[in-house]
Amino acid sequence: MASKYLTNAVRSGHERLPQVAILRAAGPIEDGSIRWTTGPLREILDEAMSRFADTRTEADAWLAPRLHATLRMTRVEAARPELWNYLALAVAPDYVLWRHLATGDAKDGTPKKVNTPRFAGPHDSQAFARLWWAAEMFRDGPDYRPVEVACGNQDMLNTALRLDTIDHKPTALAMVRVLEGLVRSGAARLGDRVNALCTAVNSAGSTLLYDVLAPDELPDQEALFAWIDDAEIAPPVPWDRLPDGPEDGTARRASVERLTLMFKELADTAPLRDRSRKHAADNA
Repeated sequence: MASKYLTNAVRSGHERLPQVAILRAAGPIEDGSIRWTTGPLREILDEAMSRFADTRTEADAWLAPRLHATLRMTRVEAARPELWNYLALAVAPDYVLWRHLATGDAKDGTPKKVNTPRFAGPHDSQAFARLWWAAEMFRDGPDYRPVEVACGNQDMLNTALRLDTIDHKPTALAMVRVLEGLVRSGAARLGDRVNALCTAVNSAGSTLLYDVLAPDELPDQEALFAWIDDAEIAPPVPWDRLPDGPEDGTARRASVERLTLMFKELADTAPLRDRSRKHAADNA
């Protein structure tokens, strides 16, 4: 139902979404918890657009942990696409356009458009779902610092969420550590190196079971539920420091360190994508 409203004119920012029709089509959330109130989310989105008016991609690293700490929910709840569709179409379509609409016109003179999946798409593409899930996958218990690192690199954010292996917490954190090392070293072609790392980690994971090589504890579900219930009394997330996530357990240090060494070797030896043909085609 969401897709029928996403016309070319809407996705190019030339027409507004029919808010009345969208609200009529939406179904209510039966849980009356304050955590479903959209006001706090709207506030942090407005702040993000103000803070990063000239550097839109940098909004991801700031917004992801705060979005996650504001929308306190389980993974089962976050897997519902209608939730993210509602946020993108009814609550903040202006943010989706601001963040993902390129400036100028296409080569043929037609207006550029936001891709439909940014409004209603899979979790690794939808404008808000991808940030929430990135925060969920890369956080280390209550610590959102790895999330900032991961979401600060568009290649990591866009590629890693598509990997099955990213569900293993030591794998996710080890990839962040390798990324930090590449950044500190001033590695050339950083985007290509990150993509090569993701490909190598995923390929190795098809033959090596990371959860056997680097075992981890199961998350503390009771602590997660307590954090979710605290949404009733929790203050708004801070803007100038990171919020605190759920105290549901941190990854085993030894497992993270073991995989970090392994992934560093993969990053050092993984072949980079050859862009020469594409460059030649673009200049033909």
